[in-house]
Amino acid sequence: MAEEIKLDLSGSKEVRYEMIYPQIKALVDGEIDLVANLANVCAALKGAFGFFWVGFYLVREDGYVLGPFQGPVACTRIPLGKGVSGAACESGRPLIVPNVDEFPGHIACSAHTRSEIVVPMFKDGKLFAALDVDSDKLDDFDEVDAKWLEKIAGLL
Repeated sequence: MAEEIKLDLSGSKEVRYEMIYPQIKALVDGEIDLVANLANVCAALKGAFGFFWVGFYLVREDGYVLGPFQGPVACTRIPLGKGVSGAACESGRPLIVPNVDEFPGHIACSAHTRSEIVVPMFKDGKLFAALDVDSDKLDDFDEVDAKWLEKIAGLL
């Protein structure tokens, strides 16, 4: 059953994550369909933070394939090891890019994206997806985002 995410948008970023995390957890608990959960997480994060783009790329044999997202149209396929997603997934850790124009090999899915964070997602030690969040502002992500987005990705 769908529920409305309740959030005080006047709070700090940390406070908003603290408020939304248990709501996202409740939203995905008990639902076994990955696509449904990914879609709801995108909608919740977009609504809570107003990110320019938030979505998931699913790992396939030949690269990353676009999964559920919120925002303007995006690149459908990204080759393995390429772009910010590839770099984050190869490192196995969240990657914050303050200015995508200064990131070697950045794949521009939107000319409006200025900064980005990508969180690789693992199941049983195997990479299966990446949570990708873009902003139309420079230097919009920090360790607070990395910590909470990694925690949210861990729910999936």
